[in-house]
This record gives sequence, C-alpha cells and structure tokens, in this order.
Amino acid sequence: MPQNEYIERFQREHGRRFDHEERLRKKTARETHRVSKDSQTLTGLRAKLYQKTRHNQKIQMKKTIRAHEEKNVKSSGPSEPSSTPLPQYLLDRSQPTSAKALSSAIKNKRNEKAAKFSVPLPKVKGISEEEMFKVVKTGAKTKKKGWKRMITKPTFVGPDFTRRPVKYERFIRPMGLRYKKCNVTHPELKVTVQLPILSVKKNPQNPMYTNLGVLTKGTVIEVQVQDLGLVTSSGKVVWGKWAQITNTPENDGCVNAVLLV
Repeated sequence: MPQNEYIERFQREHGRRFDHEERLRKKTARETHRVSKDSQTLTGLRAKLYQKTRHNQKIQMKKTIRAHEEKNVKSSGPSEPSSTPLPQYLLDRSQPTSAKALSSAIKNKRNEKAAKFSVPLPKVKGISEEEMFKVVKTGAKTKKKGWKRMITKPTFVGPDFTRRPVKYERFIRPMGLRYKKCNVTHPELKVTVQLPILSVKKNPQNPMYTNLGVLTKGTVIEVQVQDLGLVTSSGKVVWGKWAQITNTPENDGCVNAVLLV
C-alpha cells in the first residue's frame, strides 16, 4: 500500500468520528467567511491569482445553474400524421416541438425521492445535548475528567456489537435502554405487528445520533418485514422496509412506528 494512504486505511478499518458529519457541516459553513476574508485582504500577485481562480469558479457555477434551469428548448420530434398528402421533398422534414430541458425521467426520479422521504412526522421538537447526554466523571482519585458521556435516550445496537474497552469508550449506551424490536403499524392494512429492528437510518436531531443509534421521536429505522409476506413487482420477497418512530420511547417503554409504504 502506498505510504500516503494511511488515513484512508484507518477510516476503512475503524470508521470516522461520531461527529464527523457535524464538523464537516461547520467547516463548510465557515468556508464562505474564509473566502470573503481572502478576497478582501490579499494584495499583489496573490490577489490577482486568487481573483482569477474565483472568476473561473463563478463561471462554472453559472453554467451549472443555467444547465439546471427549466426553459423551453426546440427539439425535432416525430411529425404528426397529416390528413393532406405531402410533397416528396417535405417527407424527410420533422416538425419542431417544444420540450423541457429536464427530461421526464429526471423529474420522475425526483418525485420518487421526495415520496420516499414523505414521512408521517415531517417536523419534530429538537433535543438539546444536555438532555441527550449525561456527563460521566472519570479519574482514579480526583474524578476531574469529564470527557465521557452516557446516553439518556433509548438506543439500538446491532447483534454483533461489542463495547470498546472502558478506558477508550466515550459514549456509553446503557443495557437497560437498548431496544431490539418495535411495534410497527401498516398504514394501509391497519395491522400492528412486532418486528425486529435492523438499523437506524436517520435521526432528525443530529447525524451523530444516527451513528450512535439513538431512537427518538421521528427517527427513521429499518425493520425486518419478511414475516409480513410483502413481495416486489418482480415477485421477490421484501426483507427490510423503513419505518418512522411516532412515540417517545423513553416515556412509553416501547418503540411504536409507522411503516413507510
């Protein structure tokens, strides 16, 4: 392996930090301030080179925006059958028709993607980190270190989950707050069954909570629906489907969800 790929190798073996997405989002948000500061403070040759780079970036950005705009374009489509006979020299010509720059296939894909995320609870109340985490003091005698956090909400961990050594475990997920099954309601069949949870797909509170497997109201989870006998259009048995949690599990002592169909 090349020497300069040690970072990628570490990420493949051990994964990323739990707050990687949040740090990346904040870094991206700070980028505009850095660009603004550089464009105002740089002088001389560096300023000329920087402005040239920014000019090229703006051109590319405008081209991309223009390409995604919906506007009428002329395209030659198949000519409609005419009731009157046409001369020989007009048979090869096709009538220009008006069409959209964005094809119907792209529109359908966007609609499917939007429908996939049209959930029963589109908005949920935010949860602060003080409510989500409890600070655990460590240290042999003084108990002055406060870098550990205990999760106070229900969580899900996979069947092959193994805790890290106590010395290196930053986030503690208590055994009493771990859930493996949830009560899923099918909105069309109007039946409720208890199904095993496969994974946590999205927690609306924070990307870090998704990685930690925290189960809060509005969280989208994947459940095993093999026992329901659902099949695809091609006849294959559906193994897992997404569902959204509709209750507050820490108050009710169970996880209730609605299947996304």
